[in-house]
Amino acid sequence: MAMSAGDIETMIKTAIPDAVVTIRDLAGDGDHYAAEVVSESFRGKSRVQQHQMVYQALQGNMGEALHALALQTSAPE
Repeated sequence: MAMSAGDIETMIKTAIPDAVVTIRDLAGDGDHYAAEVVSESFRGKSRVQQHQMVYQALQGNMGEALHALALQTSAPE
C-alpha cells in the first residue's frame, strides 16, 4: 500500500515540528517521492544525520509503504 504525500509530510512534521516540508510525487504512482525538509534542528548535523532524522520520522515505512524518497535536507539560511 502506497503512502500519500500528506502522510509523509505529517509524519515528518510530527517528529520534527519546526520542519518546512515540500513533497513531490515523481512518478504519479504514490511510491516515488522527492522531499525537501528544512529545519533548524538540522543545524550542525551532517547530511547523513539529517537524513537519519527524516528516516526515523517515517517510522520504518521506507522500503515498505514508501518505495523511494529522493531527500534534500538543510537548516534555514
